[in-house]
Amino acid sequence: MTTWTDPNADRPISLTAPSGIDRAAHHRLDEAWLAAAWSHPTTRCFVVSGGQVLIDETADGRTELVMTPSFEAPLTEAHRYFLGNDEDGVSYFALQKDSLPGRMDQSARPAGLREAGALLSARDVGLMVHAVGLENWQRTHRFCSRCGERTVIAAAGHIRRCPACGAEHYPRTDPAVIMAVTDEDDRILLGRQVHWPEGRFSTLAGFVEPGESIEQSVRREVLEEVGISVGQVEYVASQPWPFPSSLMLGFMARATSTEIEVDGDEIHEARWFSREELRAAFESGEVLPPYGISIAARLIELWYGKPLPMRSVA
Repeated sequence: MTTWTDPNADRPISLTAPSGIDRAAHHRLDEAWLAAAWSHPTTRCFVVSGGQVLIDETADGRTELVMTPSFEAPLTEAHRYFLGNDEDGVSYFALQKDSLPGRMDQSARPAGLREAGALLSARDVGLMVHAVGLENWQRTHRFCSRCGERTVIAAAGHIRRCPACGAEHYPRTDPAVIMAVTDEDDRILLGRQVHWPEGRFSTLAGFVEPGESIEQSVRREVLEEVGISVGQVEYVASQPWPFPSSLMLGFMARATSTEIEVDGDEIHEARWFSREELRAAFESGEVLPPYGISIAARLIELWYGKPLPMRSVA
């Protein structure tokens, strides 16, 4: 496998830009340090609930994650997650709650990553991705997979321990491949999943199976979903995608066949597009571009040669 040179590498893929946050994992088991950090006047925290946080617009037009000093935070002991420190020594925590708090000024609003990821600074996006990933894992892994006993939170939210059998459980990340497939005529293959609205096309994707290399996964997924054989596979970049717990591994792949046969289970429709055909489809509204924060958009852009039309968040 070779690595694709991304001419837009100076424009980071959404959710992947350096956040300036040191996760400081060595502090997660130090209860005295965590207590002192939580009590420090510079510490900031925010609430995460159901994958959403509160965001707000500033007077100068920026969008920020709504954070408060720790001493003003809602009460929660068990579901308080240490996210790290910035270069100024400020500590950041996320608080998992059943609902987001109200705001007296009424200007803040709830937002998920698909919206906030395109608006927030790299620091705020990095904190939000970390918090959303932890929250989802915490909500869905409350019981020990060995013995079934309810587990307890440890390591500032990054471990769940079983008090019965002593097992430790860690946040999971599922590797998934996502690929822009092109043919010898330099057309791109885009597909529409069965549950997507009419006109929404994107790159193909799928999860890596046990005992499978990522190159094998690319070739298998494309063959299974649309009946196309793939030869050369080139790695481009990765993107954390906490919907709910994936790491998207992006590739450019070259097809060795062109006859499409969709599986009908995951892919409802697939088409080859030239650049002219895709541009016309965007302009007419026949094809909707993928969300701008997704690595799928970057993969298509690498082939297309310029940014895709902006798409609003539903």
